[in-house]
Amino acid sequence: MPGIDENRPFIAVGIAILTVSDSRTLDTDTSGDCLVDRLGRAGHRLADRAIVADDIAAIQSHLKTWIASSDVDVVIATGGTGVTGRDVTPEAFEALYDKAIPGFGELFRALSYPIIGTSTIQSRATGGVAGGTYLFALPGSTGACKDGWDKILHDQLDNRFRPCNFVELMPRLNER
Repeated sequence: MPGIDENRPFIAVGIAILTVSDSRTLDTDTSGDCLVDRLGRAGHRLADRAIVADDIAAIQSHLKTWIASSDVDVVIATGGTGVTGRDVTPEAFEALYDKAIPGFGELFRALSYPIIGTSTIQSRATGGVAGGTYLFALPGSTGACKDGWDKILHDQLDNRFRPCNFVELMPRLNER
């Protein structure tokens, strides 16, 4: 049965939050606030936070800086995962992946289906690894961020979660 093994130590990881939006500011970024609140309550460190426009180069600039930083283990983005012309977050992320984690987007959409029905197919939530850093992109709604964190990332970013989790793999992400 999956769950938390209280005999294992909790390991806090550094998480950067990236909001992709042409209109949000730190004062109006409820989705970014939601993720910052949840990672803090889980015991992780907020390594950095930024808001960038829906622009591949701007998104990738932040990602590359964070991938190169020893303070950032995980990047979680919110916004820009839809299907409109301005939604370019998946393209920006996927171009940097060393390895994709297709199950992240698949599971996100499966978990979203009971909540929003077939509208979930409009989400292009994505996950992968680049330079030893986990990258996850969630839709821009606060509800989607709650679901992505509460139903997937909370457990997978907890070293105590069994039978396996992303944290225990971190030392081996750059193996060749």
